[in-house]
Amino acid sequence: MAVNAEFFIFAIYEQTTHIIIMKIKVINRSRHELPQYETPQSAGLDLRANVDAPVVLKPLERKLVPTGLFIELPAGYEAQIRPRSGLALKHGISLLNTPGTIDADYRGEIGVIMVNLSNEEFTMNDGDRIAQMVVSRHEQVEWLPVETLADSERGEGGFGHTGKK
Repeated sequence: MAVNAEFFIFAIYEQTTHIIIMKIKVINRSRHELPQYETPQSAGLDLRANVDAPVVLKPLERKLVPTGLFIELPAGYEAQIRPRSGLALKHGISLLNTPGTIDADYRGEIGVIMVNLSNEEFTMNDGDRIAQMVVSRHEQVEWLPVETLADSERGEGGFGHTGKK
């Protein structure tokens, strides 16, 4: 079988990075710098606790932790608030309602609903990195009422229907 060299030339491409920088209006009433990406290819911006005194989370306790940040997102975008993996692994700290959604029309302070899933108390101090914020584009839907849906291989199977491998 003959190999078409032109095919391989077209199949090989140079990887390019296309980064779009979006300007978002922000009010920073915290004592900290604006959230930033920790590495050039990070998806999430680290949010910091903006508290006057240390906040102690007892086992299974949850608290709303302020950030001192207020944002104005463009229409068609949301900010998702997600847990930090290091806090989850090392201390059992996570976020409730995760990912939390900040809608484009919300103008209040960004607060983080934290929960302690460990058996030990956890203390947060002012300026501690407590969550990540990822800004994402989203679509809105318009419902189209119908009487039937198209068949699929999966059908109505759900909640473990595909089994374990």
